[in-house]
Amino acid sequence: MLKPHPAVLRKLVEEYEKVSAEKAHEGEERDGRPDRRAQDLAYTLCVSTGTRDVRRALEEAYRLLAAEQEPVPGGRRPYGAKGLKKQPATADAASV
Repeated sequence: MLKPHPAVLRKLVEEYEKVSAEKAHEGEERDGRPDRRAQDLAYTLCVSTGTRDVRRALEEAYRLLAAEQEPVPGGRRPYGAKGLKKQPATADAASV
């Protein structure tokens, strides 16, 4: 399974939580119709995490995001993790 980019996943989770909080504050429906943005975000989270339920999608998203923050053996962080420093080019790479 393909993994979503951490920054994209983080943005999806944050936006879904924001829309869900607004929906809870304002009620289930606005202007007599369901909140389409919340539905779209839930669907995208499910597709991104390979799940069929938004609660499971959020759990998987939290797990994936937490794994991105864990140190990797050898002192390197996963691609896209905060604090990732660019490695200096080696002589071999420069001659190619």
